[in-house]
Amino acid sequence: MAKESGSASISVEDGREIAKVVLMPGDPLRAKFVADHFLENPVCFNTVRNMLGYTGTYRGKKISVMGHGMGIPSVGIYTKELYDQFGVESIIRIGSAGGIGEDVKVGDVLVALGASTNSNYGSAYGVPGVLAPTCTYEMLKKCMDSAEELGIRTTVGQVYSSDFFYYPQPDLNQKLRDMGILAVEMEAAGLYWTAMGCHKKALAMFTVSDHIFTGEALSAEERQNNFTDMMKLALETAWKMV
Repeated sequence: MAKESGSASISVEDGREIAKVVLMPGDPLRAKFVADHFLENPVCFNTVRNMLGYTGTYRGKKISVMGHGMGIPSVGIYTKELYDQFGVESIIRIGSAGGIGEDVKVGDVLVALGASTNSNYGSAYGVPGVLAPTCTYEMLKKCMDSAEELGIRTTVGQVYSSDFFYYPQPDLNQKLRDMGILAVEMEAAGLYWTAMGCHKKALAMFTVSDHIFTGEALSAEERQNNFTDMMKLALETAWKMV
């Protein structure tokens, strides 16, 4: 299936495959970390543009993990091709986010019920007004069941997917906080829109890597390697979706 694909972003060699459920961090090195530490017999299926992808088994079920890059356009490319050209049914984003909420702390695990955004990406679907990007409830339910089983404290709510990492209007974060937004990130809305358009399933979860109001932050190395609770939660959710 893979080798007949017209994708210029993903190339799967003969004898290798992509599972029906894919975990997707922004950083391809985080994908490698998940493969090396959590999957049995992982095989690298993609190296195009160094956007590493691996397929292995987790508790006896086949699961893949692959990077998606930074920003909604990037996640839109990879997820669209995985859904439409490689037969993927469910995608779980595992990313970092900047905390905004008063009760949100660095290291917390958040799950995005929905994603507000300043991106115009969703207008391409031609729906009058605003097409609200939301997760797949089935995946959210399995995620929360897994969080309870693992004893991982998980907060569900709305995040803000920004096209800007350095937003030019500094008062935005306070406005978002006042509206109950938990955190800011850059891809969830794009993933959710793409899943909706492809009639597939999606969920985004995050580890809070820094807090915009307190200034507390994890190092780059900690962001790459120390998100294990989120990774375990994502793997258990994926396992339930296979």
